Amino acid sequence: MKQDANTLQKKSSGIALLPFLVFIVIYLGAGLYEQSKGTAMAFYQFPSVTAIFIATILAFFIGKGSINEKFSTFARGAGNENILIMLIIYLLAGAFSSVSKSMGGVDATVNMGVSVIPVQFLAAGVFVISAFLGIATGTSMGTIGAIVPIALGIANKAGLNTTLLMAACVGGAMFGDNLSMISDTTIAATRTQGCELRDKFKLNGLIALPAAVLTIVLLLIFGRPDTIVNMGSTSFSFIKVIPYLFVLIFALAGWNVFLVLTIGIFASGIIGMTSGDLTLMTFAQKVWSGFTDMGEVFCLSLFCGGLAELTTHNGGINWLISKISKMIRGQRSAQFGIAALVSLADIATANNTVAIIISGSISKDMSRQYKVDPRRSASLLDIFACIFQGFIPYGAQLLLVGSLSKGVVNPVQMIPLLWYQQLLLVFAVVSVFIPFADGVCRKNPWNWEYDVAESGVEEKKAILAKNKEAESAAATTAV
Repeated sequence: MKQDANTLQKKSSGIALLPFLVFIVIYLGAGLYEQSKGTAMAFYQFPSVTAIFIATILAFFIGKGSINEKFSTFARGAGNENILIMLIIYLLAGAFSSVSKSMGGVDATVNMGVSVIPVQFLAAGVFVISAFLGIATGTSMGTIGAIVPIALGIANKAGLNTTLLMAACVGGAMFGDNLSMISDTTIAATRTQGCELRDKFKLNGLIALPAAVLTIVLLLIFGRPDTIVNMGSTSFSFIKVIPYLFVLIFALAGWNVFLVLTIGIFASGIIGMTSGDLTLMTFAQKVWSGFTDMGEVFCLSLFCGGLAELTTHNGGINWLISKISKMIRGQRSAQFGIAALVSLADIATANNTVAIIISGSISKDMSRQYKVDPRRSASLLDIFACIFQGFIPYGAQLLLVGSLSKGVVNPVQMIPLLWYQQLLLVFAVVSVFIPFADGVCRKNPWNWEYDVAESGVEEKKAILAKNKEAESAAATTAV
């Protein structure tokens, strides 16, 4: 196993990235071509799953090894824990959306929302709610799955720009995912860099918060409808709102996202059957239709996971690393190198957690060589992975919006309106030149000898001494 690992570390090939390039060219190229012809829903004429399938076939012709060995590598990537977690969230989000809508939950929640929030503030409200839910659950996917159906109804009822509202939801979800203490991206970034969650949160928050505040201001200004629409009757049955309130409140309380969505599905079903909107049979059918509605994004994520593993195995990621490493000259360029590395990895794999894990080891090496504080490198990894994950049109987040909106909004249309991601990119770049967020690093500098912050040096010394005593005792016993 060690030999295989060492071989993979040395393998480097730009050709390994060709399948992802082919996928992007086919998917975006076909959409742009159909759009130029004026075709309705242009980006859905050539299915994304077919494009990724063609790219995957190409990947099997790259690199050495038998077809069985390559398929084993592909299956390992497709069966990655992070991929499987996303797939389950897709299914549960689809079922929750389907059942809740069928029992009248969307209409009731929309009417309640427009009764409480003035129409001109609804776009900013969607961003804030998505941000809180994302922080609580640690998942942008679960947040989008819960909020998008409500936001769609609000947009239709209030005469708001549907695409802008969807972009606000994605922006808020990425803000929450980026800062959440239980997010897999946060955990991956801090573990690979060897720093504390709370320290990364403090540094990260000072970069993300200004971007979020400016986004809210922009939504308050430009998210207003051209004319204030008379909303008409906004009466609603509060009991039908309960499943959505449950998902929001208990997610904020820190409940597991799978448990929250599962209980939400059955709560919607019970309320629907009690009110006469559903029967046991129609409830079961709606759960299944919710699952099948996620078919495209489910298959696409599965193929992306396998293709990412093949790309890594064939040396594509190492090729990126080697090219970036040659451009680094000092501490500032090392920070941009870390940012570029994880950004390109995310663009290539369409999975921010995988991108951080892939980039983590070399980023740690860069951090040590050029004395970039690990809390800073962890923040850069998480921020730039989240920026591009919430920006690429073939990323899971934007594709989920497309699936839940039934094609009303396509990912490419959302890109110009993803204001939070754009502002976060600006503040992140500025923070490299002007370290306005590095207060935690200055107050508690990093000790490179013990590879911990100064406040943890004594504890690290004690641990090392204890380990040394244990080793000495073990050696004495052996003699």
